[in-house]
Amino acid sequence: MNIGKVSETVLKRSILKQIKHRRQEVLVGPGVGEDCSVLELTEDEVFVISTDPITGTTEDIGTLAVHITANDISSNGAEIIGIMLTVLLPEGSRESDLKDMMKEIEAVCASLNIEIMGGHTEITKAVNQPIITVTGVGKMPKKSMIKTAGVKPGQEIVMTKWAGLEGTAIIAKCKETELLSKYTRDFITGAKNFLQNISVVPEAKIARELSVTSMHDVTEGGIFGALWELGEASGVGLLVDLKKIPIRQETIELCEFYDLNPYQLISSGVMLMVTDKANELVEALNKNKIPAAVIGRIMAGNDRVVINEEEKRFLAPPKSDELYKVNM
Repeated sequence: MNIGKVSETVLKRSILKQIKHRRQEVLVGPGVGEDCSVLELTEDEVFVISTDPITGTTEDIGTLAVHITANDISSNGAEIIGIMLTVLLPEGSRESDLKDMMKEIEAVCASLNIEIMGGHTEITKAVNQPIITVTGVGKMPKKSMIKTAGVKPGQEIVMTKWAGLEGTAIIAKCKETELLSKYTRDFITGAKNFLQNISVVPEAKIARELSVTSMHDVTEGGIFGALWELGEASGVGLLVDLKKIPIRQETIELCEFYDLNPYQLISSGVMLMVTDKANELVEALNKNKIPAAVIGRIMAGNDRVVINEEEKRFLAPPKSDELYKVNM
């Protein structure tokens, strides 16, 4: 198997098919495009749980670890309450590095009103760089539950921010010296600052208030991968206009430098939303200084198509993220 997320085929054949025992408390379990599980613990309120590792980079690892999980919880329509951390550090790691990592994590948690509820920290020969796994717990009224699945033909797809957001920031930080051979320092700094837009918690809150049908945060596999997962989760098709997908010049330049497809580059900080009120949602997001655009529509059938003027591309299940092509 290749580096990155396992393929959809492997996911279905070797993971999902093996999970058979069920409990009535679990309202949403594992599935393609579903990032969270939902448990019903009281009559009208549910808890939402999600877990994610950070393995692709050591730059800003604490910041990414918290935001990625908070984004998953928020995309399910819930308010994140707290996180549990598993931190694996390689032999020879310094205590000062661990301390700085925890300060970074705590700062992000404080900004999002999240409590670090516990976890586990270990030095191990099993890793050659720090790895953080975060499990987040959120809550929401049962009636407010939002899944990736459940969209219907005719509804429109709204995208926030721009394709390749996270990947651009990671590449700019990790490969700054190499990139300075072609680009100015100000240009690289601007790309690195994309990380300031990594949270989708604000747009998720706005979307909940406008009763969106579905939300799906864009991570590994980029915008093309997330669009496929969105369609697969509900068993529907979609039609997307490539020219309507927002993308920044910094992302285009860095992807050309490393021969990457920006639409298949990890894009945490980007949210896909499906709604009957697309223009109203975009207006509300823009009013709160969150860039957003209507990029396509849900269709009947199973064809997931991206058009670029006269050209037509059929989406396929996401493969290894483009980020892994860059030698970090």
